Amino acid sequence: MKVLVTGHEGYIGSILAPYLADAGHEVVGLDTGLYHGCDLGRPPRALPTLAVDIRDVTADDLGGFDAVVHYAALSNDPIGDLDPSLTEAVNLDGTLRLARAARDAGTRRFVFASSCSMYGASGTDDALDESAPLRPLTVYSDFAPVSMRNATVFGASPRLRLDIVLNNLAASAHTTGRITLLSDGMAWRPLIHVRDVAKAALALLEAPEDGIRGEAYNVGTDGQNYLVRDLAAILADVTGCDVEIAEGSSADSRSYRVDFSKIAAAFPGLVFDWNAERGARELIDAYRDAGMTRGDFDGDRYVRLRRLRALLESGDLNDDLRWSHAPVNRPAHPVG
Repeated sequence: MKVLVTGHEGYIGSILAPYLADAGHEVVGLDTGLYHGCDLGRPPRALPTLAVDIRDVTADDLGGFDAVVHYAALSNDPIGDLDPSLTEAVNLDGTLRLARAARDAGTRRFVFASSCSMYGASGTDDALDESAPLRPLTVYSDFAPVSMRNATVFGASPRLRLDIVLNNLAASAHTTGRITLLSDGMAWRPLIHVRDVAKAALALLEAPEDGIRGEAYNVGTDGQNYLVRDLAAILADVTGCDVEIAEGSSADSRSYRVDFSKIAAAFPGLVFDWNAERGARELIDAYRDAGMTRGDFDGDRYVRLRRLRALLESGDLNDDLRWSHAPVNRPAHPVG
């Protein structure tokens, strides 16, 4: 298939897009380059690219594509709090615009990346399946012909993020010699490795349409539901670092265990390869190989909200998160 991957230069997209290309699909990316240069080691693989904001996509842009895999978004709750109207404009209105443009262009498949964080403050320790009430704590929202409700992602990527739990704790250990919890560690988080997300996206992309149309799938495995304090303990075993709770920390209201039996039943051949311990070792090795410093940990390169604030303060981005000028030194790989 000819596949458009939106957000292909992001944390997941920079793993996902090459994975789909290596599986034999013709892959084109769509990205505005907000995180260009925020690399861990070598930059992402160059792919043909549509440098278009999803808020501006038209059916003409999508002519000839068989499928869209949609990962372009403002990606987490703290960014949602930056300006809720922007999150709604990008994540909701932009997604609706993209889906309608794909439909009008004759694109048959639309795979949308959502998140298990939509279960928000679940108020229960029971594992939540896809029928559970959605209780997001910000304007984060869900729409798609087939929806991937991904567990909290972890693992090394060319476009690393440190604003996700295991990546952050591993970076704390590597750069400070301590594993610092910003909460009491008693919140539940389901986890999935970034490369396993790519495997799941490929399975949904290639599945018979009648089997997945209109469905939502929690993406992860039942065995990868963790208390945050247990993730810290895993990292302590891997690194030998002590665990500490940051001064002034409190309980995290976002706590949810997730039931992944639906995707396991629908795709029995889909086997995920990673767990938290293996991912922790991978992350520590990647940070060491890239020479990550305390300055990197505290800076804006790997934390999306800090990056956006830096671009806003410098005037490179307008208040609506559009470039005020062409991004400096961004390589061009145009389609055509």
